Amino acid sequence: MPTVCIIGAGSSGISAAKVLNQKGIGFDCFEKGSAIGGNWRYNNDNGMSSAYRSLHINTNRMVMAYSDFPMPTEYAMFPHHSQIIKYFESYAQHFGIADKITYNTAVTSVCPADGGYRVTTSDGQERIYAHVVVSNGHHWNPRYPEPAFPGQFAGEVMHSHDYKVPEQIQGKDILIVGIGNSAVDIACEAARQATGNKVVISTRSGAYVIPNWLMGMPFDSLANPLTAKLPMSLQRLLLKASLLLARGRQEAYGVPVPKRPLLSEHPTISQDLLTIAGRGLVQFKPNIASFDGYDVLFTDGTQQRFDMLIYATGYKVTFPFFAPDFINVETDNNLQLYRRVVHPNYPGLYFQGLVQPLGAIMPLAETQANWIAKLIAGECRLPDRDTMMRTIKQDAEQNLRRYNQSVRHTLQVDFHPYRKTIELEIKKYAHRL
Repeated sequence: MPTVCIIGAGSSGISAAKVLNQKGIGFDCFEKGSAIGGNWRYNNDNGMSSAYRSLHINTNRMVMAYSDFPMPTEYAMFPHHSQIIKYFESYAQHFGIADKITYNTAVTSVCPADGGYRVTTSDGQERIYAHVVVSNGHHWNPRYPEPAFPGQFAGEVMHSHDYKVPEQIQGKDILIVGIGNSAVDIACEAARQATGNKVVISTRSGAYVIPNWLMGMPFDSLANPLTAKLPMSLQRLLLKASLLLARGRQEAYGVPVPKRPLLSEHPTISQDLLTIAGRGLVQFKPNIASFDGYDVLFTDGTQQRFDMLIYATGYKVTFPFFAPDFINVETDNNLQLYRRVVHPNYPGLYFQGLVQPLGAIMPLAETQANWIAKLIAGECRLPDRDTMMRTIKQDAEQNLRRYNQSVRHTLQVDFHPYRKTIELEIKKYAHRL
């Protein structure tokens, strides 16, 4: 009888299924859609994918791959989403889990019961599990500015989640709110239409724009466990020097630079934005003050007219299968978990992939899966609740010292230090059984 329920078969859930299967731990993995891949499956019929037709990964294929299943060397260094899906499908076939996933079945309810969790699925079935692994992703429920900007915009409004093809924005003067990866990708795609229409990004504070390549090397390959141990001031100095070498001063291209230091916010990855902005094809404005029909008033007192408004303002962390009085973090995205995985108040409830790394998420989700499987198998244990709560508080305070207080940064982790933390967690408590 399966003792574990995995919710979701995206890039995180399939790694959990693989590890549990290798350990001989019985599990059910429920996927709302008809195939694996989650957010990376373009036009996923589970209705939750934010992928657009032109999407490529922003972390290179070597960094993004699972530890025991490298991506094909014939892939581009930054593959297209269609190649990522083929990679996930090959992974599932190779490790024998593709036929162990229950497709077209959503988890509709999870609640504590009988020392475990009662899980209800969309087919009306109810089952009791000792353990639940939540792997449902956190880039699918659009977040809009709160409070909303004053006034009403008369043009077309969408969230970046619903952007799929350039035909949606062709021939329109567009204003994009936000300067994260999706915002920049959409802006560059709109600018390439060469129709002479306005493309403007509205940003409160700017962002540091990081290129994909530096001197013929993937930029994210420069980060490693050794550089991650350097003092933050030295990491910032090295990154600043590298960026100057790669593309000069960002301000020279007309792209606003944050007042905060480097590495105090999640960076924006783009090889194209600075060049396109330097040609005047993408322009920048400060925050929105108000709407008046098709006119937008900005906080600098200027006003412009647009046909379309695109909110690229991130996502809410949402668990639709939990009752609001059980677990609800949509307001602040701030779920207090031990090492970003374990709920201190609910034994057997784990969250996988609920991180926003400076680097790729897949290897971190895999490391989390290894830890979860060892906990379930009894190969290691957790500290007492007081220790977990104290650690959660310390981690939150450290996060606040480095990043500005924002829903965008509640899930932020550094790739190498975080993975090392989980690996040490396994070793620390393994020998005390």
